[in-house]
Amino acid sequence: MMIVTERTTELADLVVKVQAGERLGFDDGVRLFQSHDLLTIGQMADLVNTRLNGGRYVFFNQNRHINPTNVCAFHCNFCSFRRDEGEAGAYTWHADEIVEHVRPDALPNVSEFHIVGGLHTSEPFTYYEDFLAALKKAYPWIHLKAFTAVEIDFFAQMTGMSHEQVLRRLMAAGLDSMPGGGAEIFHPDIRRKICPEKADGATWLAIHRTAHRLGLRTNATMLYGHIEGPEHRVDHLLRLRDLQDETGGFQTFIPLRFHADNNALGQRANWTTAHDTLKTLAVSRILLDNFSHIKAYWIMLTPPIAQLALHFGADDIDGTVVEEKIYHDAGATTEEQLDKLELMRLIVAAGKLPAERDTLYNIVKVYDQPIEQLEAELVARRKQTRLAAKQARRAQPQPVPN
Repeated sequence: MMIVTERTTELADLVVKVQAGERLGFDDGVRLFQSHDLLTIGQMADLVNTRLNGGRYVFFNQNRHINPTNVCAFHCNFCSFRRDEGEAGAYTWHADEIVEHVRPDALPNVSEFHIVGGLHTSEPFTYYEDFLAALKKAYPWIHLKAFTAVEIDFFAQMTGMSHEQVLRRLMAAGLDSMPGGGAEIFHPDIRRKICPEKADGATWLAIHRTAHRLGLRTNATMLYGHIEGPEHRVDHLLRLRDLQDETGGFQTFIPLRFHADNNALGQRANWTTAHDTLKTLAVSRILLDNFSHIKAYWIMLTPPIAQLALHFGADDIDGTVVEEKIYHDAGATTEEQLDKLELMRLIVAAGKLPAERDTLYNIVKVYDQPIEQLEAELVARRKQTRLAAKQARRAQPQPVPN
């Protein structure tokens, strides 16, 4: 694959490096973020994705999000989800409630529960162990991807245990892997302004290093588009790359687009642009040359931008999700879930093959339906949904006139 560089010469030397398979450094990364030549950057990212993954498949899974509580001891100024205990809108679900809450969605083809939540100030550590064990007992076929490194650090502070002891206890209760949240921006100049109470960047990395040593696969994230600069993004990405060189335990990198509504940081920062989003995905793909996958998280990006990202280095579009709370509290206008057919339609319309996966990227099935068949199935599904809703309304008791 040759990259067309006639549009500009400012990135020509970086194009040569990428085409030769050379690793880019800090200054190179800053230059990419400062450049407006989005198409050349996208071509470079697409080349890296093709080199690593073949560029043909786009992965998705059938998953469900669970946020056990929004009560949180911390006060991150980009967060719209947290509540104080007793505050209006605060909630805490316990093990039996969580098991029942997700029962309608715990179907045989659902492969993952994605579990993150607040850092509850009153519940003991056993609260977290108990709901993991209850979920694993009720739905043994479902992979439990749970608890960010920030949560692990909080549990260690709560109990006096080491990070390793906390992880071993959670693994015994049913923990299968870890998500990548809580990374935000590692650089201390930014981190102390947006989330000073959280584990610092070095602690986040150390917890993932420990998880990898224990055999847990994990993801990684970066919150972008607020008060950070290009140099902070590159610093963040290269710290992740260094740890991946050391352990090989990361599966996926997910750039998380900052949402500005209903939080204090949004008073100082605007919603970032689609141009910046695609560039961030692409630069992440180029710099993280030892990460197998880059995810375009449709909840945060919107489905159309996530679809475009499939030509800017992303090879994963996340999953069906179901009941996403954290980013919708921050102003996300996307749906809280997408039908499997909708995901497949986005992928096929981008010229890619949908590959359903499990959490560990084992392929469940590759789908090769033509776009016309997918669209016909979606129309039929929507008609069924509308008919069922209409029948449900008719079945409801009608008010009796006075």
